[in-house]
Formats: sequence, C-alpha cells, structure tokens
Amino acid sequence: MDRSSKDYTAFLEMVLEQVDGAIVTDVEGKIVYLNQKYADMLEVNVSDAIGTHAREVIPQTRMDIVAKTGKEEIGSVHMVKGTIPVVCNRIPIMKDGKAIGAVAFTTFRKLDEVTGLFDEINRLNLELKEYKSELIKLRGAKYSLEQIVCSSPQMQKVKELVKKVAPSKLSVLVCGETGTGKELFAHAIHLLSPRKHKPFIKINCAAIPNELLESELFGYEEGAFSGAKKGGKPGKFELANGGTLLLDEINELPIYLQSKLLRVIQEQEVERVGGVKTIEFDVRLICTTNRDMQELIRKGEFREDLYYRIHVVDVTIPPLRQRTEEIRALTGHFIKKINANHGLGITGIKEDVLQLFEKYKWPGNIRELEHVMERAAVMAISGELDTAHFDYLMPYLLGNPDANMTEPNGLASLEKVKDVAEKQAILNALSKTNGNKTLAASELNIHRTVLYAKMKKHGIM
Repeated sequence: MDRSSKDYTAFLEMVLEQVDGAIVTDVEGKIVYLNQKYADMLEVNVSDAIGTHAREVIPQTRMDIVAKTGKEEIGSVHMVKGTIPVVCNRIPIMKDGKAIGAVAFTTFRKLDEVTGLFDEINRLNLELKEYKSELIKLRGAKYSLEQIVCSSPQMQKVKELVKKVAPSKLSVLVCGETGTGKELFAHAIHLLSPRKHKPFIKINCAAIPNELLESELFGYEEGAFSGAKKGGKPGKFELANGGTLLLDEINELPIYLQSKLLRVIQEQEVERVGGVKTIEFDVRLICTTNRDMQELIRKGEFREDLYYRIHVVDVTIPPLRQRTEEIRALTGHFIKKINANHGLGITGIKEDVLQLFEKYKWPGNIRELEHVMERAAVMAISGELDTAHFDYLMPYLLGNPDANMTEPNGLASLEKVKDVAEKQAILNALSKTNGNKTLAASELNIHRTVLYAKMKKHGIM
C-alpha cells in the first residue's frame, strides 16, 4: 500500500479509531486529530475539537509541553471529567531532529483496571524483594552494615572504610580481639559488594582438625582417602566461586597448608586432594584474626608472603573497652533482641548497672556483653534489670573477682566454693529451660521444692 495514497491514510485513521483514546496536537498544542472514543469520553464533538487548544478540552493536559520539550512522558495518570482515571503515554513527533507535535494514547479508563495494575506491580515488587532477601539468606551472609550497632568515632571510621573497600575485589584482613564482631563486618563487606547475590562461604580455621582442614578448603576426589565420599566433595573455594570466602581465624591455619593456600590465591585455581586437574575460580577473600600477625611472622608461625597477600586492606575493630560510649546503645539493642528470642518483657537496665558496665574491661568484648545481658534477662523475665540480676558478675564489675570465694586470709572456703558451684549450676539450668523451674529441677535431678529453697538461699530471682 502506497503511503501517499488515500487508502493508506484511511487505514491509519481506522487503526487509531480502535485505540481507547488517541489525540494528536501540533507544536503549539492545538488538536490535529482526536479519535471518536476519546471524544466520547471527553463529551465533545470531534469536528468542534479540531483546531482548538488541547487545554480547552483537557485542562490538565501536557501535550503542548511534550511537543515543545521533545521529551516523552510514559505512564502519566490524570482524571478526565474529574471522575475517569486515564493512564496515557505522550510521545513527541520528531522531524529532522525537531519536535513538530505530540501524540498521546490512553491505556486505561476504568478505575479497577488502573488499581489492579498498580496492585499487581506492588505485589511483584514485594515478591522480588522477598526473593532477593531469601537468596541472600541462602547464600550465607546475614548482617548488613546498618545492623551493626556502633556510634563511636573509631567505629564510624571503620564503617566508612568498609564502604570504600566493599565494592572492590581487594582481599581484606579484619583484625580484632575475640568477640569484637569481626565476622559481622565480613558479612557487611560481602553485602555491600557486587557479589552480594553470590555465595558467601565461611570456614573457621580453628574449629576444624588440621587433618581435615585441607580437604575442607580445597575439596577431594573420590577415593582420595579412607572414608572419602563417593564422587568426591568440592572445597570451600569451589563453593564460593563468584562470591566471597571468609577464612575465620586464619592465624590458626597450620604452616604446612599456608604455602598451598598462597599458591591457590595467587593462581586463582585449586586442585582437589587426590585430584589431577585444576579448577579455576573467582573468589573475593576476607580473613579474620584475633592475634598479632607480625608477632606470628617473627615466631615463624605464619608465612610473611601469605600475610601480604591477604593483608591488602586492614580493617581493625577496636575492643569494647576503648569505646565504652557504645555500651548503652548495645544494651538497648540486646534487650530488644533477647525479648524477641525468648518472649521476655525486659523494659530496660538501671543507670547504676550501666555505670558499672562502662568501667568494666570486657575481656570478651561485645560477645561477653550480649551473653551477660541474655543470662540476666532470662533470670529476670520482665521489668528493669538491676544489680541483683548481675550478682554473679558483680565481683568482676567491682574489680574483685575473688570476693565471693575467699576468706580474709585469701584462701578459698570449701563451703563457699560449693555454694558458688551450686548457684552456677542452678543458673545454668534455668537459663537452659528459659526460666521453667519444673524443667530446671528435672535437669538438676532434684525436687522442685528443693530447687525453690536453693534459689531462695542463693538470692536467685
């Protein structure tokens, strides 16, 4: 069909008449074409509308703006006659790179159609968010940077450093004492990186026997050793391919494995135990240590070349005793967490306890604080935590850890040792049973009335 023929023009008009609503204006916004369906919706005659400005027919229109700016507007929503919702796409008509007019097509007229579309979009977005969240959980990383409670200037600097290095592929060594939260920062680095939807695999080098550590890291082939699984087993480097591998407490890695680890990191390929072929991988490495690595190198317990390979970026977490201003925020965070986990009703912690907490050295750092809070909360069940709920810790908080065990001559009394052990056993049983005295008595193999008497004797709430 010849585009210049009358038949072609008639065909185009017929097509436009099938659309819910179609309108064409010139560059000034005057109507050049209006289909019958749109005219009926607007309650105007087509012949009367042609030549008039679009705003005289549709006061809220933006056809003239689109024609002048040459920028399309997709999915615009407005009301026609104040009651009919219209979703339309406004598109500039271009000639020789210049806008000479605009065309708009309505896509919906009924409110339930528009609402249904928006509901469906919201549902799909919600599902996508849930799927992404589940994927992240399945991949292994759980803690984002926002979830790490810290407010001191030192920790804010740590967070800023993490934000800068996370998007890169650089190896990171997270240093700090036990219980400072090194693993949390490793999780956060992964979740801030482009690899966040890829695997996050972790292995604690101190928790696995040395004779099994090599096969755990690098995998093994079938028949590699007695007890090897049929078909073999992939190692952590293979499982982490495309994502992040966390080597927790790498300072505990045996010296004989350090040379193989160095080669694997350098070559980005691994050979399974008992295997003959190499397997390439792409892994971002994060390591943690609670030891002075330079001292280990001086002692010959850690390879210097491996240290510099894993120590491209150093993220050092200061101990809690150096940032005691965070204790109040941390205790509030742990109370919420403990209440949710144990179904308790702890409302807060008294000021005198907080002041003692701020003077204590916390050798176990944040992990110790959390365990102390959890134990006290389980004992209290509800209300505000005071010094009575931390009686087992009070000698340490007051700087005299042997105060409840020794006589004036400095020797431990057998009776007091027995009392301390008995009280500790009761507290442990109550903690294990979430404060259920019947179950705790059964755990201790004593009658419930005997448990009540001993709790009263030791001042256990």
